[in-house]
Amino acid sequence: MNPVNPMLPEVFKIRRSAQNTEDVFTLELERKNGGGAGFPFKPGQFNMLYVFGVGEVPISISGDPTRPHSLVHTTRAVGTVTRTLCQLKPGDEMGVRGPFGTSWPVEEAEGNDIVIVTGGIGLAPLRPALYQMFARRERYGKIYLLYGARSPGDLLYMDEVGLWQHQYRIETRVTVDAARRDWKGNVGVVTHLVGKISIDPVHTMAFICGPEIMMRFTRVELTRIGVSPDRTFISMERNMKCAVGFCGHCQYGPHFICKDGPVFRFDRIQNIFGRREI
Repeated sequence: MNPVNPMLPEVFKIRRSAQNTEDVFTLELERKNGGGAGFPFKPGQFNMLYVFGVGEVPISISGDPTRPHSLVHTTRAVGTVTRTLCQLKPGDEMGVRGPFGTSWPVEEAEGNDIVIVTGGIGLAPLRPALYQMFARRERYGKIYLLYGARSPGDLLYMDEVGLWQHQYRIETRVTVDAARRDWKGNVGVVTHLVGKISIDPVHTMAFICGPEIMMRFTRVELTRIGVSPDRTFISMERNMKCAVGFCGHCQYGPHFICKDGPVFRFDRIQNIFGRREI
């Protein structure tokens, strides 16, 4: 974060860009001046990305926190700012403010089994948590990645997912809502995978990111296998404008997503989670 003014974006330029799916893309950024000590961040935090003359949008950081010189964001082109971001090329410049928000409790989870449940682009905010666990793999028990998407074409990072399974001994279950006959994997919603894993719920922590309805039903399934709300963490999305708690756009009950989130321990918000107009 800019130590002088957190409202002032720092100029970065695009090092690489890639189209992941039909509407999802990844940008790898570097400081315009090429200096500095990298861009330290914690898994689950987000940046405000600013397209000069267009606008600003909050995007979770999806790179490897053990390699802070590489600042990576994966997002979907769904609005004016993100569609413009998608059109930028290597060498183009943009503004970055951050990092902001709370993080996945990766260090606190040491000694436990980990269950990661994610849908669609929700894998992007969880990817840094996985990389931090991989860097200290011996400190964790079983790691499950339960990943769902609408179709095979909507799955992200599949080359990496296959590598993770073999190189870091994680158990991966992938499913899609619908697929053609040549799809050899699971078909169905990702919540159905939760009951098929083998864990000790007392020594398990769960990280969830995806559409709210998916997270709600995932929490139901976790209850069935004995994982308590205080050992479950979810990442919430709201319309964040200032990222420092001034504007109130991201208010969620008594919380502000930009300061108190986006990662919440579930028992802190379970009384308002899933309610409309909150």
